[in-house]
This record gives sequence, structure tokens and C-alpha cells, in this order.
Amino acid sequence: MAKIDVLSPTGAAAGSVELDEHTFGIQPNVAVMHQVVTAQLAARRSGTQSTLTRAESRGGGAKPWAQKGTGRARQGSIRSPQWRGGGVALGPKPRSYAQKTPRKMIRLALRSALSDRATEGRVVVVDDWNFEVPSTKAALVALATLGVQGRALVVAERGDENTWKSFANLPEVHVLSPGELNAYDVLVCDYIVFTRATLPAFSTPAPATPAPATPAPVEPVAEVDTDPSGEEEE
Repeated sequence: MAKIDVLSPTGAAAGSVELDEHTFGIQPNVAVMHQVVTAQLAARRSGTQSTLTRAESRGGGAKPWAQKGTGRARQGSIRSPQWRGGGVALGPKPRSYAQKTPRKMIRLALRSALSDRATEGRVVVVDDWNFEVPSTKAALVALATLGVQGRALVVAERGDENTWKSFANLPEVHVLSPGELNAYDVLVCDYIVFTRATLPAFSTPAPATPAPATPAPVEPVAEVDTDPSGEEEE
């Protein structure tokens, strides 16, 4: 496993920690990352575009002229699609753009993205932020001291309100809880900043315990007459 230095917000060394090989040391799967990110962006689409059909258009309840005898084509409503101001045929209606993605692919994409950032040296681990009060100025100084430039993803615990509020007003910093970590946010940011408590680790599911085998019922053995003479006793 690769080791990484743990720093304090002031830049002082605070020990080291081993990065999980299954999370930060795999070969990035570009195809899976592309598919998962595409699904994430598709799920963000609102899908609220809508057009009026002939049934939803106002007016057009009366037949414009008689069926026969006028010499013109028969018409049933002035709100038919061929009329100006009529309804739209086969127009867009509200829909969902969400795509179904297997959980294994989502996890693999996240591990691939984290491994890519770790290979480039863009993963930073902080011992603890220790913000006594929310302070945007202190958050800027801490990021500059840690050498974090450009867009940054800060992974903080949900209950650490001072950290969340300190980074809230920085447009180039995005804060997430460990459970919200995803491949898209990792890939769009230049640096990923963890704490000791939020550093992810790969966990393998526990093997299923097989059910105990039920013994087969024992059938009673029939008694066999072993007298070789074959004569019955008197």
C-alpha cells in the first residue's frame, strides 16, 4: 500500500497514513467512468419541456364547416396539428432521463477516479480542520498552505458544521460528506482533500454462511430370518 503524509491545516506534518490499494491503487477503467458520469449528467436533466396536443389546445370544439357540400377538405377541429394555432403532433412531453447503472459499475468508477487522482498526487489528507468558528478567510489560508490550487473537493463529516460553513462561500471548493462521494465530482476537481475520519477504504462483503444440512431420515430395517434350515420352531 502507498503511504501519504498527513498534514495539519497549518502545513505541519502530522504523521502518515496508508492509502487503501483497492481504492486508490487500481488501474482506472476509462470506459466505466465515462458511462457512469454520462448517467449522472443525464439524471440531472429536469425533463420538463412540454407542448400542447390538440386535446390540450384552447378552442376548436365546433366543426369549422359541414362535412360535405363545400368543396373543401373535411375538417373536424381548428386545433388539429395542420392548423395554425393548433396542437403539436408528437411533441416533447415531461419525461425522466435517468439511466439504470449497476452498483458495481458505480463503485468501480469511483475507485478509478480516486486512483487517477492519487497517481497524479492530487490527494491530500488533513489530520483535522479544527475550525473554532466558521471562517472563510481561515479556509482560504488552509488550502493555500496545503498547496491546493484550482477546483478542490473537500470531504468532511456531516456533523462538522464549522468546516461546511467555512468553505460554503468559496465557488471553487465543493464540500461533500463521505456517503455522497461520486466519480463525477472527483473528476471535475483538481484536488481531493480528506481527513483521517473521511478517508475511504475498500470493504469486501462478508461471505454468506451456508445453512446447516438437514440429515436424511433413517428408514427402519426389516427383520430377516437367518435360520438356514427354514423350519419353524415348535
